[in-house]
Amino acid sequence: MLDIVNQLSIYLDNLIGIKGSLGYICIIVAIMIGHKFVNSSSSPHNNNKNSNNNGVINTGKTTDDSDSDDDEPDPPRNFTLRQLSYFDGQKDKDGEEDKPVYLSLGGTVFDVSGGYSFYGPGGPYELFAGRECGVSLAKMSFDEEYLDDFESLKDLRHGERIELENWVEKFTYYKSYPVLGKVVPTLPESDRILSKEDLAVHKGTEEIPEGYGAPPIYVGAGDKVFDVSFGGVLFYGPGCSYHRFAGVDASRALAKMSFDPADVENNDVSDLTDKQRKTMEDWIKTFHERKNYPIVGRLEK
Repeated sequence: MLDIVNQLSIYLDNLIGIKGSLGYICIIVAIMIGHKFVNSSSSPHNNNKNSNNNGVINTGKTTDDSDSDDDEPDPPRNFTLRQLSYFDGQKDKDGEEDKPVYLSLGGTVFDVSGGYSFYGPGGPYELFAGRECGVSLAKMSFDEEYLDDFESLKDLRHGERIELENWVEKFTYYKSYPVLGKVVPTLPESDRILSKEDLAVHKGTEEIPEGYGAPPIYVGAGDKVFDVSFGGVLFYGPGCSYHRFAGVDASRALAKMSFDPADVENNDVSDLTDKQRKTMEDWIKTFHERKNYPIVGRLEK
């Protein structure tokens, strides 16, 4: 065997004209094999049994469950002042976790949880947590009379307007606090009568009204009409699972827990069972008391 190797070495030396060429060739081959091994074991395009044809590791999750989607911000939403007040950084109702800290500047809602030591409980600016504080910061005042004061925003002096703009710029570009949406201080009358046609134009697909962070999404339930764009965009917005209920009287479908178009398009609840009526009432209670969706009218019957 050794004689064969020596003869091959002499042959290669004479062929290539370099003494010890067999050794060089062995080194090059070893490097190539090592490079191939390292890249094939770390490449996302390997033949792992959990990989699909696109070279993406199949973890059993859908695209909606991927980590990349977790990093995507939620779509803008609308807030009532009552909803905003919940996000004050205090402990949740179970006393286990701190709630996020939101505040509003001139109607624009920022998530300032990243500045918890400033805006959370015990911080120097805790007074502003869960509040509209545009006038307060424009005037550099801790007077509570300026909190949630939208009317005085129109009466700010030139220097105060510049100060408020500076705060907004600081929050947006320097602190990079996420913008979540808008506080809508004035809502439609809750006792106005809305027809089927009135509901149909509020599916969350129209232009965003002035002062809103998202287009209204009306859902009828019982005799009430709720605007679920105030926190329900991820469920009732375009492309979302409950969007079929947007812009319609969904009483029957909600009562029957049904996505059947025959139920979605039918607002007759006269033949519902007692259990189904209870289910519908539970939905209404959830909308009104738990979600705090504002009531923006009554259904025309």
